[in-house]
Amino acid sequence: MTFVRYLLIALVSTILLAAVAPRLGPGPKVLPRVLAQSTPGAKPAPDNAPPAYSLPPEKLAKAITLSHIRLALDIVGSLWGLAVLWLLLATRAAISLAAWTRRLLSRHWLQGLLFFAAFFVITTLASLPLDVIGHVVSRHYAISVQGWGSWFYDQAKGLGLTLVFGSFILLLFNWIVRISPRRYWVWLWLITLPLIVLTVFVSPLLDPIFNKFEPLTKDHAALVQKLETVVARTGTNIAPDRMFLMKASAKSNGLNAYVTGIGATKRFVMWDTATDRLPDDEVLFIFGHESGHYVLNHIPKMLAGTSAALFFVFWGCAALSAWLVRRFGARWQLVGEQDGDAALSSRPGFLVLLLSLSVAGFLLAPASNTFSRHFEHQADVYGQEAIHGIVADPQKTAVSGFNHLGEAWLEDPSPNAFVEFWTYNHPSVQTRANFALHYDPWANGGHGEFFDK
Repeated sequence: MTFVRYLLIALVSTILLAAVAPRLGPGPKVLPRVLAQSTPGAKPAPDNAPPAYSLPPEKLAKAITLSHIRLALDIVGSLWGLAVLWLLLATRAAISLAAWTRRLLSRHWLQGLLFFAAFFVITTLASLPLDVIGHVVSRHYAISVQGWGSWFYDQAKGLGLTLVFGSFILLLFNWIVRISPRRYWVWLWLITLPLIVLTVFVSPLLDPIFNKFEPLTKDHAALVQKLETVVARTGTNIAPDRMFLMKASAKSNGLNAYVTGIGATKRFVMWDTATDRLPDDEVLFIFGHESGHYVLNHIPKMLAGTSAALFFVFWGCAALSAWLVRRFGARWQLVGEQDGDAALSSRPGFLVLLLSLSVAGFLLAPASNTFSRHFEHQADVYGQEAIHGIVADPQKTAVSGFNHLGEAWLEDPSPNAFVEFWTYNHPSVQTRANFALHYDPWANGGHGEFFDK
């Protein structure tokens, strides 16, 4: 259910950032090994070479079990989210909800706001049991240290933002379907593009609602000076006042860092768990990785790719929605069931379009993740090259950083290949560490892929 809720919020401009803002991430995600081996300067590992990422036996057992639990929650959550949308239509609950809003309010647009607000509340409550289970698991394995009061408060704040932004934008989308029943999908696509960009821009401004931030220079001035040596090497315009520390330790034991925002909101964020537990050399590598996302224009490229893909997604989902209405409209008692376009313009009928978009999001996840893995691999290469000549041993630094990352999140060193392909938006820690260990383009006087020396 979380999958569907996040997808819907993404389509109404509040969550698409998760797909377009690259982060170092916990990385229970993978890069196909053929891609990792194809980068110039990467030497193939000997067949009998030990893995670059490993866990002690007690943590390995936990990591394997946790990976199974994560996968089960991911699959069940995705299918349950689709099922809830289907049930709202099949049980005619959506019809009843629309009738209730008409009895309560006289203005049509207020009826729509109430309908979509109620829809978000229903889907949030439907997903809550799985969300709770996920938090129980995270606390059990000591990945999360967030108390239940704080956790529920975050859920409430997330729902509040969804109600404020999501309800109005779904109302706008529904109105567009009503006034342009034949070409609505084109207009939805055109409107979604600036919403995506706006989301990337404002996301850093909303982050403090959920976590505390402070300038990285406040308690880590010496570290910032070292980071500026990487800035000078990469040419990125990330000034010290654009570097922030997130107080993640209040909620998590995981390690993370990310870049976010565009233009005036562009910034680098490091979790305090990372600054407290990682040596400075590894922080420099992480910063180099994140700098790579900017230098290599990953955010604009992801925005462009997402925009192009959404054109075909909206077109295909419009056709699928029309078919669903023709096939099930009478059974679901949708208004204008003999005319798919007319039925979709009603409030309950609009949920058919959301169902179609959710199905598309689920099926297209591997394609989206493949692009993300490619960008993350490029950033890994860039980060390792960026610290060449700044740290004593870039290979050892990167490998150690990935081991710390995998151990903090208890990532399985040997994830299932199909699960990697379908669900991982980052390379697996094993793949990243193995690549870093054997990436030495400077041997015999060579140079890197992105730097001449």
